[in-house]
Amino acid sequence: MRTLIRYFFRTLRVILTPFVLLGDKLTTPKSMERDPADQARVDAETSELALYQFAACPFCVKVRRAMQRLALNIELRDAQSDRENRDALIEGGGKPQVPCLRIPHPDGRVEWMYESADIIRYLEARFGDAPRQSAS
Repeated sequence: MRTLIRYFFRTLRVILTPFVLLGDKLTTPKSMERDPADQARVDAETSELALYQFAACPFCVKVRRAMQRLALNIELRDAQSDRENRDALIEGGGKPQVPCLRIPHPDGRVEWMYESADIIRYLEARFGDAPRQSAS
């Protein structure tokens, strides 16, 4: 029975994947505009961030849309088909759940943030419209 359920959901995923990806492409939000100096600063701050994700995961799509809206150049790491990325996610974050944002801190500590709503809140607070002082 367990095998039957697993195959049912795999088949459902195969059927729905093109629709999720098409919907993502058709409804991509417009990126916010920053002056070049601010965008360069944001690009430097996001250069160390990495989002572990699956292409057709609806929660990953939600985070990628927020990244697009905020004009963030965060590395995307496919944890579904790239075994090294999946292993790194499990080793660092403790579980293969996506989306997961890898956030290195200046003190050498690495934070693994799960949950799309938490990731979006973090990105908006750090890189959103509000005037910023310095990154922590």
